[in-house]
Amino acid sequence: MGSGVSSAGAPTVRAEAIQAVPPEGCPMHQVQPTKVSPPSGCPMHQTQPFKASSLAEVPMSRAEAAPSHQDRAYEFVECPMRAAEATECDIDPANMMPPPNQTAAPDQPFKLSISRQESNIPRHDTEKKWVYPSEQMFWNAMLRKGWRWRDDDLAPQDMTNIIKIHNQNNEQAWQEILKWEALHAFECPCGPTLKRFGGKAKEYSPRARVRHWMGYELPFDRHDWIVDRCGKEVRYVIDYYDGELNRENYQFSILDVRPAFDSLDAVWDRMKVAWWRWTS
Repeated sequence: MGSGVSSAGAPTVRAEAIQAVPPEGCPMHQVQPTKVSPPSGCPMHQTQPFKASSLAEVPMSRAEAAPSHQDRAYEFVECPMRAAEATECDIDPANMMPPPNQTAAPDQPFKLSISRQESNIPRHDTEKKWVYPSEQMFWNAMLRKGWRWRDDDLAPQDMTNIIKIHNQNNEQAWQEILKWEALHAFECPCGPTLKRFGGKAKEYSPRARVRHWMGYELPFDRHDWIVDRCGKEVRYVIDYYDGELNRENYQFSILDVRPAFDSLDAVWDRMKVAWWRWTS
């Protein structure tokens, strides 16, 4: 739903968002704490050799709670160098090794940033938002999925660009979800939150398969996002298609975002939007 929700040849739809004034008890009426920049004593303000560590997989889904590394993610947003030093002290007594998610890979050809960026996507059941993986985390995640860097001619700047594209894809996906959720603004005035998510790159959705039979390309990735709509779980399917890179905002993918056929509400939403597409 919304512009840029499917690959070339697929119709798009623009729906007017239903704006509702949240009740006074809604968290968005409360004064949010002011973000404070890192103190001058933070190592990131000092001139010193960059000390990278190594990392684990990009956060996948967990049954109810967010990935464990999200709990410490803000340490890498505010003061990444100090957070890395603290991580090295968290020795696992089972193998006497530090956590792997911010540790440089043994054969890594260059150092990568361990700094992490806060997203605009609210996490469920907390005042915080989801935090994106660092360059080092993304590198290690790709290694764990079978990627071998020697097969590609990569430079440090390439990883920086990959992270920017990855983050932009997620921001774009959330904006598309908000367009669908606008249909339920009155029943959930405080807005939805992202509860969990997972990648299903090789599990093509029925819609993607039908489009492929019609001659269109298959998506290069698929995610399922579980959104909390004021106590109700709603699953969204997101198909990612190749697009042209916008070097100004690093928008690259063409997204097809829609609620899964898991409930009558989702079926009704899809029917309404389909009707708008044919009549607009």
